[in-house]
Amino acid sequence: MITLETIDVTVLEPRLKHPTIFNKFDQIKKGDAFVISNDHDPKPLYYQLLAERGNVFSWEYLENGPEIWQVKIEKYPEGTSEASIGELVASDYRKAEIFKKHHIDFCCGGKKTLTQVCADKKLDIVEIERELRSLNLAKSLPSQDYMAWDLNFLVDHVLHTHHAYVKTSTPILLEYTKKLARVHGPNHPELIELAEKFNEVANELESHMQKEEQVLFPYIKELCAVTDEAKQSGSCSFGSIKNPIWMMENEHEAVGAILNDMRSMTNNYSLPEDACTTYKVTFLKLNEFEEDLHQHIHLENNIIFPKSILLENEISVAKN
Repeated sequence: MITLETIDVTVLEPRLKHPTIFNKFDQIKKGDAFVISNDHDPKPLYYQLLAERGNVFSWEYLENGPEIWQVKIEKYPEGTSEASIGELVASDYRKAEIFKKHHIDFCCGGKKTLTQVCADKKLDIVEIERELRSLNLAKSLPSQDYMAWDLNFLVDHVLHTHHAYVKTSTPILLEYTKKLARVHGPNHPELIELAEKFNEVANELESHMQKEEQVLFPYIKELCAVTDEAKQSGSCSFGSIKNPIWMMENEHEAVGAILNDMRSMTNNYSLPEDACTTYKVTFLKLNEFEEDLHQHIHLENNIIFPKSILLENEISVAKN
């Protein structure tokens, strides 16, 4: 086991503490690390290091008080960059719960890094990273390891689980949101806009899923059916699979934006005092619908689409 050099910050003069750590960081090679030991949480150093050196390091608490704080600071190896939110969830779906807790979008906005999101939303990245690392202490369920699932099976799963759910739930929610707008709209005018917004979502998803079911998913299945001997992909009219995927991701973002508007106008689906049973059921159902769509889009954007692009590339290389 490699013993890392430890800088005891408590013995340094206050004016020398940060300069000493910065100097050490600048001296180490990419992939190397060192530890700092302090008598209080050195979180302000994290933000200063991030601001002055950029997103080129990892920050891991080895000991977290109350008397001693020890942090391992590692400079990212050559060619390594911070994983996106979507990649983090793809590697361990349990992380989705932490992102939900902090209202971080891991599906439509999954291409952003945690650093970017926390900066935009003014969130405590150090605390969120600590929560994410705590998951490593708990064993994950094999059933949630979507990255290990066969691509063909993943497509079927989305079709039979998420597409089927949307088709079943949409007519019910269209009826409920229209009823709320009609009955409670005079006292809660936001419900009128809510009904209009959900009608947009319904129309967007109907068209979107039709394109997936009739064009994109059949082509992915053709790619999956390619034999090692043939190395021939199915014919397509869109050139590369990246083209329809780009369109699907844009449509995912559009639906995600509408859902964010709906959540905002209802104050996260908070119920007023005069909420009737239909009011309560509708808000619960809308929240459930959004939760399912988050997982639905995550599976497509962060797992199915990257796997499909990789498979098409492999077939193209083998064919040539």
